[in-house]
Amino acid sequence: MAAAGAPDARGSLQPAPAQPPGDSAAQASVSNGEDAGGGAGRELVDLKIIWNKTKHDVKFPLDSTGSELKQKIHSITGLPPAMQKVMYKGLVPEDKTLREIKVTSGAKIMVVGSTINDVLAVNTPKDAAQQDAKAEENKKEPLCRQKQHRKVLDKGKPEDVMPSVKGAQERLPAVPLSGMYNKSGGKVRLTFKLEQDQLWIGTKERTEKLPMGSIKNVVSEPIEGHEDYHMMAFQLGPTEASYYWVYWVPTQYVDAIKDTVLGKWQYF
Repeated sequence: MAAAGAPDARGSLQPAPAQPPGDSAAQASVSNGEDAGGGAGRELVDLKIIWNKTKHDVKFPLDSTGSELKQKIHSITGLPPAMQKVMYKGLVPEDKTLREIKVTSGAKIMVVGSTINDVLAVNTPKDAAQQDAKAEENKKEPLCRQKQHRKVLDKGKPEDVMPSVKGAQERLPAVPLSGMYNKSGGKVRLTFKLEQDQLWIGTKERTEKLPMGSIKNVVSEPIEGHEDYHMMAFQLGPTEASYYWVYWVPTQYVDAIKDTVLGKWQYF
């Protein structure tokens, strides 16, 4: 029998037969071996995703990135990736795979965040107007010149304050931030318990364990003459009187503190 498309004994060309259904070449472009769940043939791990006191059991590819995990969480919870804090032994980096951060089967993945509707319900026009007025007032006089702060700042920089790195942004260190003052001039340290979603504020007298979700805002300002350090406040209640002030926070950790406490979805 003559080969497809080759001349027969009479020298005439025979047409090539139609490719039969199910031929492997015809199906090559149909599937790349992955399905909506993350991919057949890829190593999967069993995860327990916990958000808003609800557990979701999920199988997920071990070589997927933190960013892809956020997309999966979005499909399960409806929580947009930009409004998620995903934690496994600390914040999960978006550019690293679960294998790289040593996620094991059965691991608990903690998710913190609010939906857009929740945020809009809290941040009413009246609240926004109050925040604008407060921001305008702060522009008139820097915080570090106000009398309530001067009595602490005039003590000078603590001898055991942590070193600062001007112009840098770093992730939170594995150890507590220490050597800082509070508004009474006493020493204070900040410990970020990510897996418990808590901020511990410790003094010589006691340690307050605050759920990060209870902290409504974080404000900061460079200290004049020492711009590599900031003064920072955590808003623990509805009014400015509830601010817990901390002085001499190294500048390289300021953004990491705000992202960790409020999440990158903050609207302040």
